[in-house]
Amino acid sequence: MATDAFGRRIDYLRISVTDRCNLRCVYCMPPDGVVWKGHDEVLSFEEIERFARVAANEGISKIRLTGGEPLVRLGIVDHVRRLRETSGIEAIALTTNATLLRRYAAELSDAGLKRINISLDTLDPEVYTRITRGGALADVLDGLEAAFEAGMDPVKLNVVVVRSLEQDLLGFARMTVDRPLHVRFIEYMPVGDVGEHSCTSAEADGWTEADHVSTDEILMRLSAEGAAAGLGELAQVERTEAPGGWGPARYYRFPGAAGTLGVISPLSHHFCGECNRLRLTADGRLRTCLFSDDEIDVRTVLRGGSDDDVREVIRSALAAKPAGHDQRHGTVRRMSQIGG
Repeated sequence: MATDAFGRRIDYLRISVTDRCNLRCVYCMPPDGVVWKGHDEVLSFEEIERFARVAANEGISKIRLTGGEPLVRLGIVDHVRRLRETSGIEAIALTTNATLLRRYAAELSDAGLKRINISLDTLDPEVYTRITRGGALADVLDGLEAAFEAGMDPVKLNVVVVRSLEQDLLGFARMTVDRPLHVRFIEYMPVGDVGEHSCTSAEADGWTEADHVSTDEILMRLSAEGAAAGLGELAQVERTEAPGGWGPARYYRFPGAAGTLGVISPLSHHFCGECNRLRLTADGRLRTCLFSDDEIDVRTVLRGGSDDDVREVIRSALAAKPAGHDQRHGTVRRMSQIGG
């Protein structure tokens, strides 16, 4: 069992397989995008798999693949299959914008991937195209259908709530009524630049306090709008009945709904005391906290060291993991560069 200096069990590793993405979301990248890492700067699949094997021996049992957009990297299906065969890894999940998921869902499922999170922040096609700078909502919804058709479970929808986007939260809630979809509303997090203009502004330049919506407000809106729409009373789901998860979401459900609604509160009700994860960036840096710019070089060790050296890097990360993020606003790297 891997534990940090505060006695927290660390069994979850988020791995960014690429910093590249086929979208340019306004709260993730600047208008002109970011400079992508060169081929030699990014960990190879073999290097990632070696790190995962050593990490599993140290107590990591769950892996989530992220990006950028992980489905833009060639060979991702075989990579999932090899990770799934790694001794000690109990489950693998993937977070995607789903625009390419129709192409890969069946193959990923056959390779052993069952858990999938889809990032989608609006159900308005025009707004989606605007905030992604060119994406098509229809592609995401088709990818969602493909996930269900491939037998993936649980299927989760991640919605970052941003005040200036004026999102239809009730529309997302209705999606959970007739099918086992688990929609999680996530507070907009101050990762990357802290700016002055909202996400709908042409001058948008980073996270703003004005765009933050607390999960308390989100739940109030869902309760009121759901009741007014005849969905009934929103009730919290017992932990034993919640969809399997490795993170801090609290789940709720409208009466008779097949799916659930979750909230994740990194700012208003921070959950640092229960944090169970490390993050490996695409360029081989191990981060102990999303909000910390402290990183440990893994790439150099993987390319020139032994498995024992890799093991020592992991143990150093566990020893250095902070107690919490101290409400920090802003990081040197943006979310696409860290791993979503």
